[in-house]
Amino acid sequence: MSAAATTPRFARFRNLEFLIGALLAGGMCLAVIFSGVLFPGGAEKIDLMARLLPPFTKWAHPFGTDPLGRDVLARVITGGKISLQVGFISVAGAVVIGVVMGLISGYYRGFWDMIVMRFADVQLAMPFILLAITFIAIAGGGLTNMIILLIVSQWVQYARLVRGSVLSLRDREFILSARAIGVKDYRILFQHLLPNLIGPVIVLMTLNVATNILLESSLTFLGLGVDPLIPSWGGMLADGRTYLQNAWWVSVFPGLAILLTVLGLNLLGDWLRDSLDPTGRTSR
Repeated sequence: MSAAATTPRFARFRNLEFLIGALLAGGMCLAVIFSGVLFPGGAEKIDLMARLLPPFTKWAHPFGTDPLGRDVLARVITGGKISLQVGFISVAGAVVIGVVMGLISGYYRGFWDMIVMRFADVQLAMPFILLAITFIAIAGGGLTNMIILLIVSQWVQYARLVRGSVLSLRDREFILSARAIGVKDYRILFQHLLPNLIGPVIVLMTLNVATNILLESSLTFLGLGVDPLIPSWGGMLADGRTYLQNAWWVSVFPGLAILLTVLGLNLLGDWLRDSLDPTGRTSR
């Protein structure tokens, strides 16, 4: 195969959105994955003799230290585990529930479709902060409950997206042909319909990971998220807000980690949208 024939296949990966998004999001994910190697001492090592050390003054603490003398860089990288874990696991759970509900609702329609969609309408009409406060008041805070809350709040998006795509595909010739030769419904749903609508789902997944990282950080900042004793980006923002005038770095660097990670994921989501939807591509 000639070089000219292979060039278009890889041309999309030279897109600026993909390169910057992969660099930001991928770099942060790699740093978090290998945080145990980068910081073998962990993020909770206390050095009271180095309290509130400014950044870029000592090689041992390039991002400075917090009020307990803990290394800010180590806490930012280690704290990313919680934020990324919440983002990815909650999205995976919402996708599984939402896709299954959307497939069944759009394919069978009737009473099941009416029940699922009316429930979805009610949930979408409820402000997220009200849902979060109600859920946490009943179930309590913590990492597991935070993930469950995000799954409950976001499965509706995937259900509505998948249902709309299924409604436009269920009467196509290849689906009618599958029915005519006796293909079972579950095979039609998961082998014929699902592969044709997975593109928009992947794009929404990428964008929702970024959204969930922001939501986890916001709720933790408000005291409604994960345990304050567990290092997370939102928790570090909350811890450092009383030191903004004298030790700005305690909050600024976790905030930059959130900003860069979310920016990278959003850029990847935009790139995926343009790559997977030929009608939505824009010239570069």
